[in-house]
Amino acid sequence: MHSRSPQLHRHQQTLWQDLTLAASPKVDQLDNIKTHLDLVLLALEALVGIGSDAILKTAKDLGLESEISDRVGLWRLRQSNPLRKSSGGRKKLDVEEARSLVLIICCLAQQHQELIRRAVTLLEQMVQDDRPLYQVALLGDYLDNFSNIYQERMGENAAISSAELESLACKFLIDLLFYSAANGHRRLWLALIG
Repeated sequence: MHSRSPQLHRHQQTLWQDLTLAASPKVDQLDNIKTHLDLVLLALEALVGIGSDAILKTAKDLGLESEISDRVGLWRLRQSNPLRKSSGGRKKLDVEEARSLVLIICCLAQQHQELIRRAVTLLEQMVQDDRPLYQVALLGDYLDNFSNIYQERMGENAAISSAELESLACKFLIDLLFYSAANGHRRLWLALIG
């Protein structure tokens, strides 16, 4: 356990202990973890408009500010996603930071669960009726935001077609619904290490 533990509430300690690893992740697994966490945050950003302030406030509320303390540290963490445009600010993500991001993401998803659920319900209806997702303002805005942020931040090695981008955005929207559940942190952790 980390030296931060006395600051964590008992509930946070329990959540933290849920996020264990049998062995240290290999380099390619860490790259996948970095990418996945950054894309989940991107989806949250695109849907609910969270920014670094909300992420840092949540880190503080959860007693995780020793892992994620300021904008620069957060930016460097997110830049560790290998798909991002190179900026020279890359940082190696460690397991403690990954755990912290998992708890922050799930806390934010829980705070916006109603909106996430509404968006997923609309997505299911549109797919079932075989109608374009952009016909619904909430989904259209989300897809536009996701696409714009993705294209702005990711490098050429991450370039994908607009259909693939829409599919990726929908996948992460559905994932957010699972991560907003009471055991969302475990689901996200298992998705990362699986």
